[in-house]
Amino acid sequence: MQIRVNFPIGLKIKKKGKERMLSCQWSSFSRVCYSSPFSLQQFNIKALNLNRHYCLTKSSMEDSSSQVSPSPFQFLTKKPYEPPQWASHLSPLPSHTFSLGHFPTPIHKWNLPNLPKDTEVWLKRDDISGMQLSGNKVRKLEFLLGDAVAQGADCIVTIGGIQSNHCRATAVAAKYLNLDCYLILRTSKLLVDKDPGLIGNLLVERLVGAHIDLVSKEEYAKVGSEALTKLLKEELLNEGRKPYVIPVGGSNSLGTWGYIEAIREVEQQLQHSSSEWKFDDIVVACGSGGTVAGLSIASRLSGLKAKVNAFCVCDDPDYFYEYVQGLLDGINAGVSSRDIVSIQNAKGLGYAMSTADELKFVKQVAEATGVILDPVYSGKAAYGMIKDMNENPTKWEGRKILFIHTGGLLGLYDKADEMASLMGKWRKMDINESTPRQEGIGKMF
Repeated sequence: MQIRVNFPIGLKIKKKGKERMLSCQWSSFSRVCYSSPFSLQQFNIKALNLNRHYCLTKSSMEDSSSQVSPSPFQFLTKKPYEPPQWASHLSPLPSHTFSLGHFPTPIHKWNLPNLPKDTEVWLKRDDISGMQLSGNKVRKLEFLLGDAVAQGADCIVTIGGIQSNHCRATAVAAKYLNLDCYLILRTSKLLVDKDPGLIGNLLVERLVGAHIDLVSKEEYAKVGSEALTKLLKEELLNEGRKPYVIPVGGSNSLGTWGYIEAIREVEQQLQHSSSEWKFDDIVVACGSGGTVAGLSIASRLSGLKAKVNAFCVCDDPDYFYEYVQGLLDGINAGVSSRDIVSIQNAKGLGYAMSTADELKFVKQVAEATGVILDPVYSGKAAYGMIKDMNENPTKWEGRKILFIHTGGLLGLYDKADEMASLMGKWRKMDINESTPRQEGIGKMF
């Protein structure tokens, strides 16, 4: 809720008998925003000189002992990190983050058809956490790039599939911070010697000047992502560079903090709800493990206590239970991954490979709800969730579910040919011969 009233150089706010003067200096076009958890009916506002703009936003104004409001120019700035109180025993704690995303991301009701009885699904829109950076990777990169800058890095090295959302987000975020970015992208043996093209994520990566090394799936499988990034790191070190390596998906113990912080964000959003609200379940895609690790430990430690259900889009559940356990051990969480998250298989034909039914589902969801899922991550997770609901309705009946949309819209461009047959609703417009016509009347700009 935002209210703008004309006013001045000073403002008096009176609440419960206490009066406080807020003052500010104006330049020609300046605006100042103060925020408050209180309803405006509780305030007695007295303004001086009604000739400027003042903005009151219902969110988080501090009491009379508070400090001056923070600068509105927080994007792309380095900030000291204070963990949630319930996560303060984890270690090591991050020292700083870089503000890269547009947070908090909204939560809204998702009116999926044919849900079990009294089941509600709500959507956490991490797909709109930015523009070029959109998706869940942004939260991890806030911590990872904060560490890279602290270590004096001048370039970033990371690795992923040919349409990796993580690699695209890393390339953009690195350039925001004036760092070069080196990407190792996995592709087919037939294409490894060819120009990778400008489809989807590749277009953004190449626009921002990322350096791309292609590796075949076969070589990737034999050498491994850690060894490949180490090879490139050593090459850059020999050139006098200062590289910082980010693993697949940004999924290491430091990156896990991105979704610990996301749970704090969800808690705060629920606290600002007008009524008592509780999510029973969290559902999310699992592609590299970091998002799942952060969500599951944070949900357990916080007041949220929602059951985390992950649908893996590659490998298998046993692999991810083990990998998530390693991430949890890396922050000394002291819990078993199998106790705090349920992981189900949703990879279908394989990573980034879609069945006709999965693509049809993505189309149906978009047409029914306006929400566009990506075919690699959230599309498969939502498809797996609905399939499980149909097969085990009593498991989900009466539950409130928060689905985390992890982004990946650009990945759809790579599936355009496969989805073409699902698209319709077009025709040449029928304009009757009797319709009056006059040359030049329909001006085209």
